Amino acid sequence: MSSEPQLFFTDVNERQALFLRRTVIFGGATLAGVGLLVGRLAQLQLFQTQQYATLSTRNQFNFRMVPPPRGLIKDRHGVTIAGNRPSFRVLVVRDETKDLDQTLDLLGRLLPDTLERRRTIIREVNAAPRFSPVPIKSDLTWEEFSKVNLHAADLPGVMADMNEARYYPYGGAYAHVVGYVAKVSDNDVKAMRERGEEIPSILYNPGYRIGRQGVEKALDEPLRGEAGGNRVEVDVRGRVVAEDTAGSKPAVQGSEVVLTLDNDVQQRALEVFGEEAGSIVVMDVRNGDILAMVSSPSFDPNLFVSGVPTRIYRALADYERRPLTDKALAGTFAPGSTFKPVVGLAAMKRGLDPSRRIVCNGSFYLGRRFACLGRHGALDLRGAIKASCNVYFMTLATEMGPDAIAETSRDMGFGQTFDIGISGQKAGLVPDREWKRRTYSGEQKTWFPGETPSYGIGQGALTVNALQLAVYTSRIANGRKAVKPRLIKSIGGVEQTSSAFEDLPFEPQMLQVLRDGMEAVTAAGGTGFRNSQLGLGTVKMAGKTGTAQARNYGAGSRKGAGRPWAEKDHNLFVAYAPTDNPRYAVSVIVQHGGLGGGTAGAPRAREVMKVALLKDPEMRARIEQAGFEAPEDAGAREAEARGEPIDSPVIDAAAPPPLVEPGQ
Repeated sequence: MSSEPQLFFTDVNERQALFLRRTVIFGGATLAGVGLLVGRLAQLQLFQTQQYATLSTRNQFNFRMVPPPRGLIKDRHGVTIAGNRPSFRVLVVRDETKDLDQTLDLLGRLLPDTLERRRTIIREVNAAPRFSPVPIKSDLTWEEFSKVNLHAADLPGVMADMNEARYYPYGGAYAHVVGYVAKVSDNDVKAMRERGEEIPSILYNPGYRIGRQGVEKALDEPLRGEAGGNRVEVDVRGRVVAEDTAGSKPAVQGSEVVLTLDNDVQQRALEVFGEEAGSIVVMDVRNGDILAMVSSPSFDPNLFVSGVPTRIYRALADYERRPLTDKALAGTFAPGSTFKPVVGLAAMKRGLDPSRRIVCNGSFYLGRRFACLGRHGALDLRGAIKASCNVYFMTLATEMGPDAIAETSRDMGFGQTFDIGISGQKAGLVPDREWKRRTYSGEQKTWFPGETPSYGIGQGALTVNALQLAVYTSRIANGRKAVKPRLIKSIGGVEQTSSAFEDLPFEPQMLQVLRDGMEAVTAAGGTGFRNSQLGLGTVKMAGKTGTAQARNYGAGSRKGAGRPWAEKDHNLFVAYAPTDNPRYAVSVIVQHGGLGGGTAGAPRAREVMKVALLKDPEMRARIEQAGFEAPEDAGAREAEARGEPIDSPVIDAAAPPPLVEPGQ
């Protein structure tokens, strides 16, 4: 049986009612939606206009902190020794990049060397504050800078600009005393918090640098300046399209720092060392101004500004001559025979007649034999300083004892540090009986008589640094005042004055005796004669040679021939000039020089002293008035006449040994 279709009919009124109900429901819903939309628009337009206008402006404008240019550091004559130079760089702003990995991939195609630092870059970008540009690479070449700008449209959040980077035009000449700048580390921030200091927001800027050593570290705060900021307008992709100059704040450069150093003297002091290790300090004996303070070998501080590669840092740190160590302040050595005038001064303070003669037969006996490098016969104090006689000063030392020597040593500047505005000084050691009691236990607490002879000739536990030797020499040359060193001349145009010098606790005629002896050292027959002649006519230099043992040689030779560098003696020389009216003092330490102070130290002191004297207008006028022409002037004139290049004088590294035994 087949089924047939069936038809159903409904009432027309019923269908109309259903349509009307649906129309009302949908119409009401539509009206409700429109009402809500109108209400929300009214709320946004009438009641929250200011709030969203502010948010819109924040999306449109960014305020980017601008690090200030670091203050300049200059020498006493206005020569810039630490300045700033223009540097092209590329930066990334994390909040303006859609995909950091993709952005770095694109940058890697333009700057391949950034791929090697990818992990470090990602870490620095993620750690940076919001909207802070993070330097990806500095010192771009013009070609690299052009590439980045050419593809800027494809690199949202990436920008290339020109900033000022710290620059040290004289490289290693000031590496230790001026120091260098480097990135701010977590340890820097932690140390500031521990000291209760407020952390400046600029320190969180990834491109900012702070002082790490020397003047840069000690005067970091005045050198920093005040940070500024640029209010820039960005498009939807984060690219800068304009700058709101009215809303920007210019950065204020840091204060200018002027040092007492003389650039010519400082550079010459580093030059004369060549490949040797050691230090030189030059001081004005009248006011304590430091004209030069050099440690050798040095390093190029420019390497540290952008971050020194690990392999280079390790090479510097592992080199046995320690280029990273400031030997002028932190290197302490036995002073050797340069200390003998201190012993003579201590004896005169306790009644010694400087004309008293002591016979030297080549040896001094006190429980054992102490050798003298000669048989000098009968000598007074002046003659003993000239001949550097061990027997004479060992005799005085055993008569006085260690405490008298220690007292005079401290009066002359040893065993202490000086407030020169930078840290890193080591006080060295001036031993006495109290020091032994504090330092040792048991029988070793006692000062044994056999220790005193070595003390009397600047050996034993006694250690000093080059700055102390320069202070000591300045006090001898001054003759009346306890001269103290000064390094910082002015900060921000404000002169940095030091307190008045105290009087030395010695009669002036005692110090005159020492000067007489030191003048004899550099005169004919003296231990420093051969290499201490300035060649400046009537302007002469007085000094004292010294050699400090680096180890016990037993019966072996101390001359160092064939010995490893680290086993050779240290060589020292201290001097002042002119002898008739002292103006400058110099101290030289040649670490493991292997020669006597008269051969290794004296020629270096001579070259540096000549520059200091010839730079002094009064000294130069005196030389010229006497009708004398400085050797370098005459040589330059002859070379110029022959059409040859003019070079500065150099030390003859192959100079023959002195006529006297080295070591005194």
